[in-house]
Amino acid sequence: MFSTKVEPVTPTYQLSHSDNILTLGSCFSEHIGKKLYERGFNVDVNPFGVLYNPVSVRNALIDLLENRRFVETDLFFYHDLWNSFSHSSLFSDLSPEKTVETINRRMETACTLFRHVDRLLITFGTAWVYKSTATGQPVANCHKLPSQHFVRYRLRVEDIVAAYRDVIPLLERQRPEVKVLFTVSPIRHLKDGAHENNISKGVLLLAVDELQKRFGNVDYFPAYEIMSDELRDYRYYADDMLHLSATAIDYIWEKFGDTYFSKTTKTIVSEIMSLKNDLNHKVRHPETNAHRIFLSQVENKKRRLLEKYPFLNDRPVVWSPSDF
Repeated sequence: MFSTKVEPVTPTYQLSHSDNILTLGSCFSEHIGKKLYERGFNVDVNPFGVLYNPVSVRNALIDLLENRRFVETDLFFYHDLWNSFSHSSLFSDLSPEKTVETINRRMETACTLFRHVDRLLITFGTAWVYKSTATGQPVANCHKLPSQHFVRYRLRVEDIVAAYRDVIPLLERQRPEVKVLFTVSPIRHLKDGAHENNISKGVLLLAVDELQKRFGNVDYFPAYEIMSDELRDYRYYADDMLHLSATAIDYIWEKFGDTYFSKTTKTIVSEIMSLKNDLNHKVRHPETNAHRIFLSQVENKKRRLLEKYPFLNDRPVVWSPSDF
């Protein structure tokens, strides 16, 4: 393979099925979070939807720490929908009541896990931020409002470090055992231009490096470097040439597991995926005796798995289609 191998630094901790895990940030955190979820980990994935910039992620952390409840005055109306500048469009709805209800229901679930969080996975996507001209506050999502509603600016390394200099100690006070794992998204933001995208990623990388130096509970996984050095070929990108292909995501996921999973965790993951593959098996003739025998074997396999790992009883995604 003609590429530069990227070997992540050996971490001081690992991820296990007993950990409470929360992911925040860009599309990449969603990819990793989804794979953790489907493999039986206790993970809450992006409770605000996709967040691209470090300031919006920081604000989301504060909202979780304060157990914030959103109200209708936090919303704005545009293109027939009520929206929140703190959330992605997944939360937008036709009425303010429904939008707030959806947001707060999701917040309640996230805060329940966050009070006991062990591992926090944060992915920065871009150093570019959009600030509302009406409120002066950075927004997590512009919801396709015209550009005159915002001022666009690029964060500096010191801006990002300052934003997390206070919030990480707050996290430690709530959960002294918490570990924060940063990644920089390998997804390119070429609407800013290739040069600006590289500057943006550089700012994010330098900021994470500084946070690692300041805090002993901060780690970094080199997803960005794996994509840019090991997988430096357009066949590893999706059709838009910006996002990652399924092959690239799977490759980075394997590296992630090799870095953060113990041998025991890998065994559990392997057994779960074996069962899920059986459950997802497509048959042409379900009325046959062979298929009935197969179903009985799968049911026994499921029973043995739950007996071996009782905690999976609380994670039905292991033996049912993903609701992600």
